[in-house]
Parts: sequence; C-alpha cells; structure tokens
Amino acid sequence: MLFTTKGIVLHSFKYSDSSIIVKIYTLHFGIQSYILKGVSSKKNKNQKAFLQPLSLVEINVYHKEKKGLQSLKSIKPEVIYQTVLFNVEKITIAFFIAEILEKLIKEEEPNENLFEFLHYSFQYLDADDDNYIDFHLIFLAQLSKYLGFFPQNVNEEMAHYFDYENGEFKKVLPNHTHFLEKEIAVDLKQFFLASYSSKIKLTSSKRRKVLNAMIDYYTLHFHNLSNLKSKEILSALFL
Repeated sequence: MLFTTKGIVLHSFKYSDSSIIVKIYTLHFGIQSYILKGVSSKKNKNQKAFLQPLSLVEINVYHKEKKGLQSLKSIKPEVIYQTVLFNVEKITIAFFIAEILEKLIKEEEPNENLFEFLHYSFQYLDADDDNYIDFHLIFLAQLSKYLGFFPQNVNEEMAHYFDYENGEFKKVLPNHTHFLEKEIAVDLKQFFLASYSSKIKLTSSKRRKVLNAMIDYYTLHFHNLSNLKSKEILSALFL
C-alpha cells in the first residue's frame, strides 16, 4: 500500500549503479531504511539532491510492517533550506547531528513529539544567521528530554556538581566516581537551561569539555557515542 509521510534524512549511500539506500526518520513509521531505485533515470536523478543529512522531505513509500528494507517511490523537499546545505559550518553541524540521531533512534514506531522537535530545530538552524556556534550543544541538551534522561535539579542554583549516574545536578559530591567537577558542570548546566536563541560565552577549551561531557552523559545513559566520525571535524571548526 502506498503512503505519504514527512521525513528527516539521516544517511544515504549507493547500493548499486542505479539504486540508493536512504535512512529516514519518518513522522508515521519511525526510523526506516528505504531503497530508491532508478536514481540515474531522468525521472529520479534530481531526487538525489534531497538526500543530504537533515533534509526535510515528503516521501511516497510502499510500507510493509516488519520488513527490513522498504521501497521508496518518490522523495521531494517538504522544506527547502536556505543556508544549511550551503554553509560549511552548518553542513558540519548537520552531519554531526545526523550521525548521532542514526545511532540513537532505533524504533520503527512513530513519535510525533520527537519528530516535531527535530523538524522545528532544523528549521531554526537554517534561519539562524549568526548565533549557531552552540546549536549542537543546546540541541543535545534539549533532545535528552525526548529520550527520557533530562537531568534533575537543573534549576537548583547552588547545585554545582553533575552526577552522571543519576542524571542530577547536586550541591555536594556524589558518593561515586561518575560525576563532573564544578568548573565544567556549571558550564554544562547552561546548555540544559538554554534555548536556541541563548548566547553562551565560553572559551574554546571549555566548549570542548562541555561537548565531551555531553557525549559522556549520553553514552552512560543511552548509547555509546565515543566513536563519532564527525566530532573531530566539528571540533576543528568551532572549538
């Protein structure tokens, strides 16, 4: 049966001379892998332009439950980016976030709240002209809400230690070794309190430590993100 749904492109790769496999997070079916055939034909050759990471698309698919590889009939832009695909820094952010989402999202089930958060976030990134240096850090902080491990006591002013294990900012040292010292914990907390419009002033060194702390937190609670290929490129640009 043919369905139409919105989607967010995470990754694509060549499958054969005339086919591409693309992983898309969809509004109606969760994460799915699709095969797009005939990409070399005149009819489909322009569709490859819509397969860049974080592209917001509308797709026509032949969906079958519990089938590993679905068939993608057609794909077109649902939102046309004005800057994300043309700005080197934003492209790097897009690759970094797409790589993380591909590792994190495994469910072949719809999650409308998560989808709408992602959909809004990437349009914000596209529209933001000059305050996107920390977008990926604020994004990861806010994403933790939708994944179920947003830290406790974020609004507690005097809670200057971050307990990785329990996902909690604390006033006193935890009784285990999985915690973050005051200096970086205070910086990290700013991102959990921030919105995309927030302007956070940090040195390059501190920003690097915050990114490492955020990835460590995700790794402990959700998935191992220690081998991210795009992290070093991102660091070279922003850190």
